[in-house]
Amino acid sequence: MNQLTPEALTDSSLVISNVRRSFRGGVVAIENVAFSVKSGEFLAILGPSGCGKSTLLRIIAGLDEPTSGSISGVDRSQIAYVFQDPHLLPWRNVLRNVALPLELRGVPKASRFAMAREAIEKVGLSEAIKRYPAQLSGGMRMRVSLARALVTEPRLLLMDEPFAAVDEITRQQLAEQLRELWRSQGMTVIFVTHSTTEATFLAQRAIVLTRRPGRVVMDHAIDLPSHRQNMLRGEVEFARQTRVLLEALERGSR
Repeated sequence: MNQLTPEALTDSSLVISNVRRSFRGGVVAIENVAFSVKSGEFLAILGPSGCGKSTLLRIIAGLDEPTSGSISGVDRSQIAYVFQDPHLLPWRNVLRNVALPLELRGVPKASRFAMAREAIEKVGLSEAIKRYPAQLSGGMRMRVSLARALVTEPRLLLMDEPFAAVDEITRQQLAEQLRELWRSQGMTVIFVTHSTTEATFLAQRAIVLTRRPGRVVMDHAIDLPSHRQNMLRGEVEFARQTRVLLEALERGSR
Protein backbone atom coordinates (compact mmCIF):
# COMPACT_ATOMS: atom_id res chain seq x y z
CA MET A 1 0.00 0.00 0.00
CA ASN A 2 1.30 3.46 -0.92
CA GLN A 3 1.71 5.90 1.95
CA LEU A 4 1.83 9.68 1.73
CA THR A 5 4.38 11.48 3.88
CA PRO A 6 3.29 14.37 6.14
CA GLU A 7 5.38 16.71 3.95
CA ALA A 8 3.50 15.64 0.81
CA LEU A 9 0.15 16.18 2.47
CA THR A 10 1.13 19.65 3.69
CA ASP A 11 2.26 20.84 0.26
CA SER A 12 -0.65 19.48 -1.79
CA SER A 13 -3.94 20.76 -3.10
CA LEU A 14 -5.16 17.30 -4.19
CA VAL A 15 -4.70 14.10 -2.21
CA ILE A 16 -5.64 10.61 -3.39
CA SER A 17 -5.69 8.33 -0.35
CA ASN A 18 -5.58 4.56 -0.92
CA VAL A 19 -8.29 4.58 -3.57
CA ARG A 20 -9.78 1.29 -4.70
CA ARG A 21 -12.45 0.82 -7.36
CA SER A 22 -14.14 -2.51 -7.99
CA PHE A 23 -17.01 -3.26 -10.35
CA ARG A 24 -19.84 -5.76 -10.48
CA GLY A 25 -18.50 -9.23 -11.16
CA GLY A 26 -15.42 -8.76 -8.99
CA VAL A 27 -13.31 -6.78 -11.46
CA VAL A 28 -10.91 -4.47 -9.59
CA ALA A 29 -9.77 -1.53 -11.73
CA ILE A 30 -7.43 0.20 -9.26
CA GLU A 31 -6.09 -0.91 -5.90
CA ASN A 32 -4.69 1.20 -3.04
CA VAL A 33 -3.64 4.13 -5.25
CA ALA A 34 -2.19 6.98 -3.22
CA PHE A 35 -0.39 10.14 -4.28
CA SER A 36 -0.67 13.89 -3.95
CA VAL A 37 -0.63 16.71 -6.50
CA LYS A 38 0.67 20.20 -5.81
CA SER A 39 -1.27 23.24 -6.92
CA GLY A 40 -0.06 24.29 -10.37
CA GLU A 41 1.68 20.99 -11.08
CA PHE A 42 1.58 19.12 -14.41
CA LEU A 43 1.21 15.42 -13.65
CA ALA A 44 1.08 12.59 -16.18
CA ILE A 45 -0.51 9.22 -15.37
CA LEU A 46 0.71 6.28 -17.45
CA GLY A 47 -0.06 2.59 -17.50
CA PRO A 48 -0.97 -0.36 -19.72
CA SER A 49 -4.34 -0.39 -21.46
CA GLY A 50 -7.13 -1.29 -19.03
CA CYS A 51 -5.12 -0.50 -15.89
CA GLY A 52 -7.65 2.01 -14.54
CA LYS A 53 -6.14 5.33 -15.65
CA SER A 54 -9.44 6.69 -16.95
CA THR A 55 -11.32 5.28 -13.96
CA LEU A 56 -8.99 7.17 -11.63
CA LEU A 57 -9.49 10.40 -13.59
CA ARG A 58 -13.27 9.98 -13.46
CA ILE A 59 -13.09 9.50 -9.68
CA ILE A 60 -11.03 12.68 -9.29
CA ALA A 61 -13.60 14.54 -11.42
CA GLY A 62 -16.51 13.23 -9.34
CA LEU A 63 -17.95 11.28 -12.30
CA ASP A 64 -17.42 8.01 -10.39
CA GLU A 65 -16.99 7.07 -6.74
CA PRO A 66 -14.23 4.96 -5.16
CA THR A 67 -15.19 1.66 -3.56
CA SER A 68 -12.83 2.60 -0.73
CA GLY A 69 -10.32 5.33 -0.02
CA SER A 70 -10.88 9.03 -0.60
CA ILE A 71 -10.11 12.12 -2.69
CA SER A 72 -9.60 15.42 -0.91
CA GLY A 73 -8.64 18.95 -1.84
CA VAL A 74 -10.80 19.08 -4.99
CA ASP A 75 -13.16 21.97 -5.72
CA ARG A 76 -15.24 20.34 -8.44
CA SER A 77 -16.68 23.68 -9.51
CA GLN A 78 -13.16 24.55 -10.67
CA ILE A 79 -12.56 21.43 -12.80
CA ALA A 80 -12.56 21.10 -16.59
CA TYR A 81 -12.38 17.72 -18.34
CA VAL A 82 -11.03 17.06 -21.84
CA PHE A 83 -11.91 13.66 -23.29
CA GLN A 84 -10.22 11.69 -26.08
CA ASP A 85 -13.19 12.52 -28.31
CA PRO A 86 -13.78 16.30 -28.57
CA HIS A 87 -17.59 15.80 -28.23
CA LEU A 88 -18.40 18.98 -30.18
CA LEU A 89 -22.00 19.78 -31.08
CA PRO A 90 -22.15 19.55 -34.90
CA TRP A 91 -24.87 22.19 -35.25
CA ARG A 92 -22.83 24.83 -33.36
CA ASN A 93 -19.90 26.72 -34.81
CA VAL A 94 -16.57 27.03 -32.98
CA LEU A 95 -17.59 30.15 -31.06
CA ARG A 96 -20.85 28.67 -29.83
CA ASN A 97 -19.26 25.32 -28.93
CA VAL A 98 -16.63 27.04 -26.81
CA ALA A 99 -19.21 29.31 -25.18
CA LEU A 100 -21.46 26.39 -24.20
CA PRO A 101 -20.16 25.86 -20.62
CA LEU A 102 -20.71 29.55 -19.89
CA GLU A 103 -24.18 29.42 -21.41
CA LEU A 104 -25.05 26.51 -19.10
CA ARG A 105 -23.86 28.62 -16.16
CA GLY A 106 -26.14 31.48 -17.15
CA VAL A 107 -23.40 33.91 -18.25
CA PRO A 108 -24.92 36.71 -20.36
CA LYS A 109 -24.48 36.33 -24.12
CA ALA A 110 -22.09 39.24 -24.68
CA SER A 111 -19.83 38.21 -21.82
CA ARG A 112 -19.72 34.53 -22.73
CA PHE A 113 -18.93 35.25 -26.39
CA ALA A 114 -16.14 37.65 -25.37
CA MET A 115 -14.66 35.00 -23.05
CA ALA A 116 -15.04 32.33 -25.75
CA ARG A 117 -13.20 34.48 -28.29
CA GLU A 118 -10.36 34.95 -25.83
CA ALA A 119 -10.11 31.19 -25.21
CA ILE A 120 -10.20 30.48 -28.96
CA GLU A 121 -7.39 32.96 -29.51
CA LYS A 122 -5.29 31.19 -26.85
CA VAL A 123 -5.42 27.93 -28.81
CA GLY A 124 -4.70 29.65 -32.13
CA LEU A 125 -8.07 29.18 -33.84
CA SER A 126 -9.35 32.74 -34.28
CA GLU A 127 -9.54 32.33 -38.05
CA ALA A 128 -11.87 29.32 -37.64
CA ILE A 129 -14.30 30.92 -35.19
CA LYS A 130 -17.33 30.65 -37.54
CA ARG A 131 -16.62 27.14 -38.83
CA TYR A 132 -18.54 24.04 -37.83
CA PRO A 133 -16.95 20.80 -36.53
CA ALA A 134 -17.33 19.03 -39.90
CA GLN A 135 -15.17 21.76 -41.45
CA LEU A 136 -12.28 21.20 -39.01
CA SER A 137 -9.36 18.79 -38.97
CA GLY A 138 -8.92 16.40 -36.05
CA GLY A 139 -6.27 18.62 -34.50
CA MET A 140 -8.47 21.70 -34.84
CA ARG A 141 -11.40 19.92 -33.21
CA MET A 142 -9.18 19.02 -30.29
CA ARG A 143 -8.09 22.66 -29.98
CA VAL A 144 -11.77 23.64 -29.81
CA SER A 145 -12.28 21.09 -27.05
CA LEU A 146 -9.31 22.55 -25.17
CA ALA A 147 -10.63 26.10 -25.61
CA ARG A 148 -14.02 24.99 -24.29
CA ALA A 149 -12.25 23.65 -21.18
CA LEU A 150 -10.15 26.79 -20.72
CA VAL A 151 -13.10 29.20 -21.10
CA THR A 152 -14.26 28.44 -17.54
CA GLU A 153 -10.78 29.33 -16.19
CA PRO A 154 -10.41 26.02 -14.32
CA ARG A 155 -7.94 25.50 -11.50
CA LEU A 156 -7.74 21.78 -12.33
CA LEU A 157 -7.66 20.49 -15.91
CA LEU A 158 -8.19 16.74 -16.37
CA MET A 159 -7.21 15.28 -19.76
CA ASP A 160 -7.90 11.69 -20.82
CA GLU A 161 -5.61 10.78 -23.76
CA PRO A 162 -6.82 13.85 -25.68
CA PHE A 163 -4.28 13.62 -28.52
CA ALA A 164 -4.46 9.87 -29.17
CA ALA A 165 -6.56 10.12 -32.32
CA VAL A 166 -4.44 12.68 -34.23
CA ASP A 167 -1.32 12.16 -36.35
CA GLU A 168 2.14 12.37 -34.79
CA ILE A 169 3.07 15.83 -36.08
CA THR A 170 -0.24 17.32 -34.91
CA ARG A 171 0.13 15.50 -31.60
CA GLN A 172 3.54 17.08 -31.01
CA GLN A 173 2.24 20.53 -31.96
CA LEU A 174 -0.70 20.17 -29.58
CA ALA A 175 1.62 19.02 -26.80
CA GLU A 176 3.87 22.05 -27.25
CA GLN A 177 0.86 24.37 -27.25
CA LEU A 178 -0.65 22.73 -24.16
CA ARG A 179 2.63 23.03 -22.29
CA GLU A 180 2.78 26.78 -23.01
CA LEU A 181 -0.88 27.27 -22.03
CA TRP A 182 -0.20 25.50 -18.74
CA ARG A 183 2.82 27.72 -18.08
CA SER A 184 0.82 30.89 -18.78
CA GLN A 185 -2.40 29.88 -16.98
CA GLY A 186 -0.89 28.43 -13.79
CA MET A 187 -3.51 25.68 -13.49
CA THR A 188 -3.01 22.14 -12.24
CA VAL A 189 -3.07 19.53 -15.04
CA ILE A 190 -3.52 15.76 -14.71
CA PHE A 191 -2.91 14.14 -18.09
CA VAL A 192 -3.65 10.46 -18.78
CA THR A 193 -1.61 8.85 -21.55
CA HIS A 194 -0.10 5.54 -22.62
CA SER A 195 2.80 7.34 -24.38
CA THR A 196 6.08 7.62 -22.48
CA THR A 197 7.39 10.31 -24.85
CA GLU A 198 4.22 12.39 -24.45
CA ALA A 199 4.45 12.15 -20.66
CA THR A 200 8.15 13.05 -20.70
CA PHE A 201 7.60 16.12 -22.85
CA LEU A 202 4.54 17.45 -21.07
CA ALA A 203 4.82 16.67 -17.40
CA GLN A 204 6.85 17.76 -14.42
CA ARG A 205 6.15 14.39 -12.84
CA ALA A 206 4.77 11.03 -13.87
CA ILE A 207 2.82 8.35 -12.00
CA VAL A 208 3.16 4.88 -13.59
CA LEU A 209 0.48 2.26 -12.84
CA THR A 210 0.71 -1.51 -13.09
CA ARG A 211 -1.60 -3.63 -15.19
CA ARG A 212 -5.06 -4.20 -13.72
CA PRO A 213 -5.66 -3.79 -10.89
CA GLY A 214 -3.70 -0.56 -11.26
CA ARG A 215 -1.24 0.18 -8.48
CA VAL A 216 1.49 2.84 -8.40
CA VAL A 217 4.76 1.27 -9.52
CA MET A 218 6.66 4.57 -9.91
CA ASP A 219 6.30 8.23 -8.95
CA HIS A 220 9.00 10.03 -10.95
CA ALA A 221 10.01 13.70 -11.17
CA ILE A 222 10.92 14.53 -14.79
CA ASP A 223 14.14 16.52 -14.73
CA LEU A 224 13.91 18.63 -17.87
CA PRO A 225 13.87 22.41 -18.48
CA SER A 226 10.67 24.26 -17.65
CA HIS A 227 10.50 25.79 -21.14
CA ARG A 228 10.19 22.95 -23.66
CA GLN A 229 9.98 22.96 -27.43
CA ASN A 230 9.67 19.95 -29.69
CA MET A 231 13.39 19.98 -30.56
CA LEU A 232 13.94 18.77 -26.99
CA ARG A 233 12.74 15.34 -28.11
CA GLY A 234 16.09 14.78 -29.84
CA GLU A 235 18.18 15.47 -26.73
CA VAL A 236 20.02 12.74 -24.79
CA GLU A 237 18.42 13.70 -21.46
CA PHE A 238 14.95 13.48 -22.98
CA ALA A 239 15.73 9.93 -24.10
CA ARG A 240 17.03 9.07 -20.64
CA GLN A 241 13.92 10.36 -18.89
CA THR A 242 11.70 8.52 -21.36
CA ARG A 243 13.61 5.30 -20.72
CA VAL A 244 13.00 5.57 -16.97
CA LEU A 245 9.25 5.70 -17.62
CA LEU A 246 9.40 2.90 -20.19
CA GLU A 247 11.24 0.59 -17.79
CA ALA A 248 8.65 1.29 -15.08
CA LEU A 249 5.85 0.65 -17.58
CA GLU A 250 7.43 -2.68 -18.53
CA ARG A 251 7.77 -3.69 -14.87
CA GLY A 252 4.14 -2.79 -14.26
CA SER A 253 2.99 -4.81 -17.27
CA ARG A 254 4.45 -8.12 -16.05
